[in-house]
Amino acid sequence: MLEVAVIDTPSLGDRSYLATDGSVALVIDPQRDIDRVIAEAQSRGTQITHVFETHIHNDYVTGGLALAREVGADYHVNGADDVGFERVKITDGDLIKVGRMRLRVLATPGHTFHHLSYVLEFGDSTVAVFTGGSLLNGSTGRPDLLGSEHSATLARAQHSSARRLAAELPPETVVYATHGFGSFCSATPTSGTASTIEVESRANPALLLDEADYVSSILAGLDIYPAYYVHMAPANSGGPLAPDFSPPRRLSPGELRHRIDAGEWVVDLRSRVAFGAEHVRGTRSFELSDSLATYLGWLIPWGAPLTLIGPTADDVASAQRDLARIGIDKIAAAGVGGLAEVAGGEPLTSYQVTNFAGYEEASRQRELVLLDVRRDSEWEAARIPGATHIPLHELEARIDDVPAGEVWVHCQAGYRAAVAASLLDAAGRRVVLINDHFAVAKRTGLAAEPDEAGEPGI
Repeated sequence: MLEVAVIDTPSLGDRSYLATDGSVALVIDPQRDIDRVIAEAQSRGTQITHVFETHIHNDYVTGGLALAREVGADYHVNGADDVGFERVKITDGDLIKVGRMRLRVLATPGHTFHHLSYVLEFGDSTVAVFTGGSLLNGSTGRPDLLGSEHSATLARAQHSSARRLAAELPPETVVYATHGFGSFCSATPTSGTASTIEVESRANPALLLDEADYVSSILAGLDIYPAYYVHMAPANSGGPLAPDFSPPRRLSPGELRHRIDAGEWVVDLRSRVAFGAEHVRGTRSFELSDSLATYLGWLIPWGAPLTLIGPTADDVASAQRDLARIGIDKIAAAGVGGLAEVAGGEPLTSYQVTNFAGYEEASRQRELVLLDVRRDSEWEAARIPGATHIPLHELEARIDDVPAGEVWVHCQAGYRAAVAASLLDAAGRRVVLINDHFAVAKRTGLAAEPDEAGEPGI
């Protein structure tokens, strides 16, 4: 009996897939922590014999090579991709038999030049298509990750690839995309968790707009993406091995202050509220959540020593797994347990955590600095009049641009504002964290679109 298991990675907005006929299994686009994939196969009593990549990924480090070596599977990668490891070279039109399943290879360039999709056939039926970063749920993969000079060319290719999939596959074919569940690899926001060719034919801009309109709309809507992306394709082309999840060395007494004073990154995984209540000045607040890898990977200087502080060893291990998925493998040390114990005698400090109602009340009593650390596209859509705007990923380099005074910092839902507050606190600024959803500011009339607020658009 054919089964397709979805292996979700919410922290990166991506999915991997395991398809099995009950005897053998194939895997599409596995994440770096391959133990999850192996566990899926073992729970079904099936053997993984084939591993496939839709493309050389730009948003995470693949587990494909490590998985294939671990289980003795064939590793299939486009023969046109320049890689530093042995693989089974495949190309458009190839048909690979895996037990009673068949995978038909379709060239679908657009997200990358050599992107492939895989059509899953079983018996006489076309069951599904694994589309990677090509056709997504209501969108397509972004065409600019290989450099802006290629964006227009790849956008046109993406349009053609989407049309090819729609033309060659039955309407009921299930679409299994790798990106598009929160990933920055999606050109525009996606919706839903499941789709078919028929559904996409009614809703996907690539299938509704002509080429010129699609290309112009996609290029106009592209937003910034995390800085760590630039390191992913080289890592994947080199052939990454499985990560080492051995627990990091525990901090020794007095080591925390030494690492902070040396300019190293010491990251506190506790909740943003707990961090505000007490923390060691100079540590950075990155609450353990699905946002951790994206924003820590975005901001940390690549290769910088990293120390993690967490209430439990499990918290540190969870962060370690998330970070390994984007190639941050080496955790220099870890502090586990109560903060006073981890701090080793270092004095603790704090700052206020409130909401937008608290900001409104305080702003009526005294002059405040309001700092908005959302991305440019979010700022352009709506803002609070009088706010200073510095996107989080620019804040450390532009911290001198923050006006003098007590800084009240906000973002869309609180996570980025918490990171920003910790950076400002480390720089010696008086800071208040607005831990609230921007939708609240809009609903109460505190925030508005630029023209409604009497401000020009950007």
